[in-house]
Amino acid sequence: MYWNQKTECMPEGKLKKLQYKSLKRLVNDLYSFSAFYHDKMKAAGVRPSDIRSLSDISKLPFMNKSDLRDNYPTKMFTAPGKDVVRYHVSSGTTGKPTLVGYTKNDIEFWTESLARALTSVGIGSDDVMQVSYGYGLFTGGLGLHYGAERVGATVLPTSTGSTERQLELMMDLDVTAIACTPSYLVYMGGVAKKMGIDFQRDTRLRKAVLGAEPWSENMRQHIENELGIQAYDIYGTSEISGPMFTECTEKKGIHIWSDVCLVETIDPDTEESLGPGQEGELVITVLKKEAMPMIRYRIKDLTTIIEDKCACGRTSPRIKRITGRTDDMLIIRGINVFPSQVEHTLLQIPQINGGQYMITVDRIDSLDYMTVQVEMRPEAFSDKIDDMLKLKKHISSELKRYLNIAVEVELAAPDSLPRFEGKAKRVKDRRKL
Repeated sequence: MYWNQKTECMPEGKLKKLQYKSLKRLVNDLYSFSAFYHDKMKAAGVRPSDIRSLSDISKLPFMNKSDLRDNYPTKMFTAPGKDVVRYHVSSGTTGKPTLVGYTKNDIEFWTESLARALTSVGIGSDDVMQVSYGYGLFTGGLGLHYGAERVGATVLPTSTGSTERQLELMMDLDVTAIACTPSYLVYMGGVAKKMGIDFQRDTRLRKAVLGAEPWSENMRQHIENELGIQAYDIYGTSEISGPMFTECTEKKGIHIWSDVCLVETIDPDTEESLGPGQEGELVITVLKKEAMPMIRYRIKDLTTIIEDKCACGRTSPRIKRITGRTDDMLIIRGINVFPSQVEHTLLQIPQINGGQYMITVDRIDSLDYMTVQVEMRPEAFSDKIDDMLKLKKHISSELKRYLNIAVEVELAAPDSLPRFEGKAKRVKDRRKL
């Protein structure tokens, strides 16, 4: 099922010509009319005439989040203030926030992207979609709201919080699809169980569009098995507009619309371009943006570009599930560790609630130590010390096998670790305190 089959299934050669035409126009306009981009390109020794093919994008300078903060609030905008119809501000940053502006056309292309995305996972006019992302400054809520309305779905704009009320509305209004963070859906499942609600028996929920935080394939299987629904990964950042891209029903990579964005991966250390199939840092150029264009923006997410044609028929490249971020990566005694690796490991151990964990990193006598708190399942919780010691040893062994580093494991009682109604905050790095 397609929202715009002509564009989504455009032959690769035609797509690349379209991308080059859009890139060339974008570079010309920004060099001519944006003081920020003109100075940045001049410092890099590149002019619009140097961009003669798509591969020449590597000649253009990178953009970083620091550029957005240094030019806060609107110094990077390329549309006059009267044409800016909305602002969003990113969450989770330190210092100056990241402010993003949108023209009417920017909102339109964002909505169109999400209409394609939701259609690709089978959401349409027969659906009631509950949007449990935060509304307001965060892009998730309003983005999915507009996209769902565009495909004809009925929208239930619950935002986050008031979970028991959300579950009641889900049942009363026959909700068939939900958009939220994976951690919040797991949290909802736990609340539902306490309320005596069985997702498969008592609701019509069949699809979940999940993102805004890293999650693993094992987490997908956990959600699908526990709740009896299909879970799909959605991707986007506020800097490029917000959530825009999803997997299709094949679940074999997130489709990136080629007429909207041009994607690259680079070695995060050398900044050299990498080819398809090589994991690296994601770099995105937004080809359709008026208020705040982005050229070669370093996302900091680690992924791999897939160029093979998807079985669904869409011809745009895909990216694999995000494995981590270069800036949330933990380095423990010289070993790179991502929280998603910990989650992947814990979800394979049946005695624990692998979706609920906390990571704490300390520095003692110049050495780094990592502790992982894990939550027991009620049926596995025991007052027999020997049983608990054996389980701790098993968990420690599995974590060491996957992470290549020894970690301390602490067993926590059922339902004792913090739950999160928004983005999960599972890492306490006390070395920075």
